[in-house]
Amino acid sequence: MAEDIPFDKEFTLVPGKVDEPMPGVRRILCNNPSAFTFKGTMSYIIGRGKVAIVDPGPDNPEHGAALLDAVRGETVTHIFVTHTHRDHSPGVPAIKHATGALVLAEGPHRAARPLHIGDGPRLDASNDTDFRPDRALADGEVVRGDGWTIEAITTPGHTANHMAYAFREANVVLSGDHVMAWSTPVVSPPDGSMGDYMSSLQKLAKREEPIYFPGHGPAVRSAPRFVAAYILHRKAREASILNQLAKGETDIPSVVGAIYANLDPRLVKAAGMSVLAHLEDLVARGQAATNGPPSIEGRYRLPA
Repeated sequence: MAEDIPFDKEFTLVPGKVDEPMPGVRRILCNNPSAFTFKGTMSYIIGRGKVAIVDPGPDNPEHGAALLDAVRGETVTHIFVTHTHRDHSPGVPAIKHATGALVLAEGPHRAARPLHIGDGPRLDASNDTDFRPDRALADGEVVRGDGWTIEAITTPGHTANHMAYAFREANVVLSGDHVMAWSTPVVSPPDGSMGDYMSSLQKLAKREEPIYFPGHGPAVRSAPRFVAAYILHRKAREASILNQLAKGETDIPSVVGAIYANLDPRLVKAAGMSVLAHLEDLVARGQAATNGPPSIEGRYRLPA
């Protein structure tokens, strides 16, 4: 199914080296590659002179040092965080300590829904539950710096507190993990919500910025069309799940085996959580049924 999205996996940025893909936007790659982070997490520097940093990244001293070296002689006034997975926000304290910058984000980490019995820490114990912004941003709130303007865009789904940022002067969106050129993100309950994720995609689909700079991998080009492909992909995945349910009651491992072709073994658990996210949404909308709250161990069927 992946061929329905025009993925771009060509990415040769060297970790720790500053790259400037367009005026006013610099980026530095952290050396933390994995099946979930691609070549690593991207941190961005917005503006010149008095600058903002977006996503300081993981608690990685080498990456933190590279970020501070990149802004040597400049003043970091703001730190923006897209979300609280451990590859994006734990680098904040070190950068704040060194710069005194104001930390801005949607809010602390939280689950997307009430917890059920059996819910536990999610993929790779990935949540930065210690993070607290200096100030929480509301949807549409505008923050102005010296020569730059950032608009906050709430985009829950990958996490409940996910936020993208529109850099108005450059007409680009810093999209975090919500939209990436190399892959679709994992939506893993209870921290993620497929219903929220789809609503956030529809929200971005109404915007006109042509380029997104994501938290991992290369820039997203022709962003409105790319977001439309993301939406179609998720709807096709939902249709595949419903098709499996139409064959009779089944469980999540069976659905994963049926609808994911040539799946990297490292991603089997993530695929199962993604199917759970779809099923939670389908149950909430009355298009699927299960006994009790949806769970990874549950059995699913079409409504009677």
